[in-house]
Amino acid sequence: MERLGTGIGWRPEIADAVELMPGIDWVEVVAENVCPGHLPDALRRLRERGVTVVPHGVSLGLGGADRPDAGRLTALAERAEALASPLVTEHIAFVRAGGPLTASPPLEAGHLLPVPRTRDALDVLCENVRIAQDALPVPLAVENIAALICWPGEEMTEGQFLYDLVDRTGVRLLIDVANLHTNHVNRGEDPAKALAELPVEAIAYVHVAGGFERDGVWHDSHAHPVPDAVLDVLTDLASRVRPPGVLLERDENFPEPGVLEGELAAIREAVEKGRAAGGEPARAVRREVAATAAGTGTVTAAITEELPAAAPSPVAAAPAPPPATPTGDADGARQRLALAQAALLSALVAGTPVPEGFDRGRLGVQARALAGKRADVVGKVAPELPGILGEAYRAAFLAYAHGHPMTGGYRRDALDFAEHLLLSGRLAEGRVRRELRGWWLERSGPVPPRTGRGRVARAARRVLSHR
Repeated sequence: MERLGTGIGWRPEIADAVELMPGIDWVEVVAENVCPGHLPDALRRLRERGVTVVPHGVSLGLGGADRPDAGRLTALAERAEALASPLVTEHIAFVRAGGPLTASPPLEAGHLLPVPRTRDALDVLCENVRIAQDALPVPLAVENIAALICWPGEEMTEGQFLYDLVDRTGVRLLIDVANLHTNHVNRGEDPAKALAELPVEAIAYVHVAGGFERDGVWHDSHAHPVPDAVLDVLTDLASRVRPPGVLLERDENFPEPGVLEGELAAIREAVEKGRAAGGEPARAVRREVAATAAGTGTVTAAITEELPAAAPSPVAAAPAPPPATPTGDADGARQRLALAQAALLSALVAGTPVPEGFDRGRLGVQARALAGKRADVVGKVAPELPGILGEAYRAAFLAYAHGHPMTGGYRRDALDFAEHLLLSGRLAEGRVRRELRGWWLERSGPVPPRTGRGRVARAARRVLSHR
């Protein structure tokens, strides 16, 4: 397969600009936001022009305690086939917790949350990745994520964790250099050391994105310009290996096309700068890390051998997965991980006590960020709600979110929020109540599902239809 080159994240808001933008070799789409049988015209035209399109999933939760959902895997496979994609990508993260493994209600994060870098989590992740690989028609690459919080009792660095994952599954890596920078600010992790420990020959492509710092915390917003510090990490990576593809991510607050073109030019320049630097700095760092790890018994010493600094690594050259490493306690690992993740997510979205070992202040920052993102996404999924409620929307939703964790998708969340407001009796203004009730009745469906939630919804419909 040909190398990917320089690309940009395709979003409907910038579809026209991307179609006319010079030097775009490929694009990436959020898999859950496209329908295989009804591709947007602008995306279809790009595909017909020969521009490579890669689906990027956000909802599998490969780092979660549960095995990947078969329906989600089928949907991701369908998008890869519809787009004739050379690979698909997902995240090393968990996005939901609770359920049968914990005998507790299922919870949705609405966000990518970090997995603990432990042997249990690695065993579960490896099995989940193999399940996904077997279900997908093209190779899979998984992305390192940004994090505000650290798990207590971690047993590996990020580089060691990713090295073992690749070694045991043959999966490729999507390295987000902005996330390495985020973890440097938020968790004190050195990006150079992480890159030195990575199996760089397994990199499928690279993400670059912007963010902002507030009160000593870096927020990976994908809505701000790419800072020099992130470009420096990209240059460092490019001095170690020639990345098959590099992509600019931007999810909101879109600037003029010329600004995006300028960021793409800066990305190309950073890659060329790293390539011109050769491999000597990278080899020096690898030798330093290896010396530090000598005698520790960690995997670091084994993975910091001399690697070719500029060896090409085409996406299609992924090695066949080696045989699975037996763990002896796979079910126990899932159970322990499930309980730990459920306790953390419940503290973040349901206000339960902070699990032992976590930084209470950082969990507070993460909880507020999750609630804010939830309000923003619900406002986009159901724009009528901010329209009906006006300036009161955000405060009302954040108050609701504090005691009502998300248990389904964002559309379900929007309906539940509206139902809560209507039943709470707090809507004094007649117009607002009438419009909100009409919106909820229209979308809640004439025949709710036959579940506990369905019985509640039917009762709510009877009450609200007579108000």
